[in-house]
Amino acid sequence: MCGGVYFEHQGVVLRQYFPNPKAVLPVQKKDGSLILMPWGRRQSQAGNLPLGGWARLDSIYGGRWDKYFPQPLKIPVLSFMEKDFEGNSHWYDLNKGQYLQGLLARDNNEQRIYVVTIESEMEDANIHNRWPRVIQLGEKSLRRLI
Repeated sequence: MCGGVYFEHQGVVLRQYFPNPKAVLPVQKKDGSLILMPWGRRQSQAGNLPLGGWARLDSIYGGRWDKYFPQPLKIPVLSFMEKDFEGNSHWYDLNKGQYLQGLLARDNNEQRIYVVTIESEMEDANIHNRWPRVIQLGEKSLRRLI
């Protein structure tokens, strides 16, 4: 379910883990620059946006995120971390031109990023059943998220 990411921002390599309430994700703006934004919302955090750090693609298509004015975006990471059913961490590298798909949700002045997830297509039964959606640069499906 993508519990951690590894990325470069302003020449510094950072690791972020969702359980950290200060966790941020890099977001690529239209001009190619990056900004860091809060990754989801935890129970201990104030706000009205959904708890958690992930948005199921089928729930997006089903309209469950519509009240949060969802916007698709690209999350440029070098790798992401998944835990297997035994709790062991595994890191997966992305290739050049690949991104995690993200969703920007808004409620008044609150804005947070959620990693879009899909059902795992891997046959390996040891990984989590939800997997981050990886998109290619220029992939048309990015614009069709909403």
